[in-house]
Amino acid sequence: MAIGSEGLSDRFQALRLFVEIARTGSFSKGARALKLSQPTASRIIALLEEQLGTTLFSRSTRALTLTEPGCAYLARVQPILASLDEADDAVRGSDDLRGTLRVAVSSIFASRAIVPRLGAFVARHPNLRIELTIDDRRQDLIQEGIDVAIRFGRLPDSSAIARLVGRWPLIVAAAPAYLEAHGIPETPDDLANHTFVLAGPVAGKELLFHQGDRHVKVQPRGQVAIDGAEVAVSAVRAGLGIAVASLPSFSEDLDTGNLVQLLSDWTLADIEAHALFASGQAAKPGARAFVDHLVEVLRSV
Repeated sequence: MAIGSEGLSDRFQALRLFVEIARTGSFSKGARALKLSQPTASRIIALLEEQLGTTLFSRSTRALTLTEPGCAYLARVQPILASLDEADDAVRGSDDLRGTLRVAVSSIFASRAIVPRLGAFVARHPNLRIELTIDDRRQDLIQEGIDVAIRFGRLPDSSAIARLVGRWPLIVAAAPAYLEAHGIPETPDDLANHTFVLAGPVAGKELLFHQGDRHVKVQPRGQVAIDGAEVAVSAVRAGLGIAVASLPSFSEDLDTGNLVQLLSDWTLADIEAHALFASGQAAKPGARAFVDHLVEVLRSV
């Protein structure tokens, strides 16, 4: 029996299952998301592939990946499902958002800026499931099924739709124990004699300090490089070096005295955070509502 002979609901179930399996890279996880057994999920996908006359997934003992036709199909199917969800939400109204909202965000911004301010949004939309994907790398939004990603710094040329959610100064900080052992830098030039934890904005990048008409360039150097922002701040607290990060990343530790701000009479460039929606498809109402919430609550950060 071909998929779709029992109605559109079966067809859309097959498409949603395909997207879930592609997103998770797992038949079992995709099946659980739609409350199906794995044999049922395998049968549905096999019927879908038969109807399309092509193989959507490359299966091996180690991994499940999309084939080239599967990638092309995913890029076309996701906007269709997003439009259907948007139509459903439009009928219900913005106060009754449903379904799953997938948000990709860095570890430190999630723990220090988003999660503490998420309660009001969750309470306002009790039927909306929110999945935070905590990852410091840049994701392929379409391939990984991400509805909105929060990204810092200059955006590469992209057809993705972006919205500014906040702008904060970069600051320099270190632990009291590190400063006691190595001294306190009084000027940016002094940083040449100090060790950095290389992460975030300073990872291999030159820093430009400003004070009135004066400009000083500094190339951070250090023994420890970390690609996870939350872990990098932990390394700074442990006294492994000086770090540069956005104010929200440091504010909690500055308030408790775990870290000390340095060179406060000098300024670095601000860093921006943008919400990115996948290109080629309308943003989900839930994603737009979530970003609206972020813009509002982050004004005071």
